[in-house]
Amino acid sequence: MGTSVTISTATDDDGEQILKLQYLCYQTEAALYDDYGIEPLTQTLDSLRAELAEGCVMVARLGREVVGSVRGTVDADGTARIGKLIVHPRLQRHGLGGRLLAAVERRLAEERSAKRYRLFTGHRSEGNLRLYRNHGYAPVGTEQLTHRLSLVTLEKEPSAAP
Repeated sequence: MGTSVTISTATDDDGEQILKLQYLCYQTEAALYDDYGIEPLTQTLDSLRAELAEGCVMVARLGREVVGSVRGTVDADGTARIGKLIVHPRLQRHGLGGRLLAAVERRLAEERSAKRYRLFTGHRSEGNLRLYRNHGYAPVGTEQLTHRLSLVTLEKEPSAAP
């Protein structure tokens, strides 16, 4: 199934599909932390379009349908910040998340001179933590945001790519 999915750069026309998919995908995270006010569930289309214009946004397509997405930016010090890696629930656990992660890392290194990659996820998000560890990321810090949520920050150097 994964080979019929193509990965490419997102366009402004993908905004609505990405936002709908994001809303679907973050329901499980919201339930896990009992917090339905998290930013991915409240983000506006205008805010997403600004990210499309400024950052590196990749999408996975099955035909015309956007079934996955990931975003990244690079700071002045060369740190690439990767976020909102999403895959449609019906396509999860088929390697698509890893393909999206590798694609955005490659683009950020080639086009924006990323020197290291940084991302974060919730401390209870075992599937996310497993994916990131399997792709060379290591925890570098934890920040408690609320009594229910701590964010785990993970990093890797470009040479650590599997």
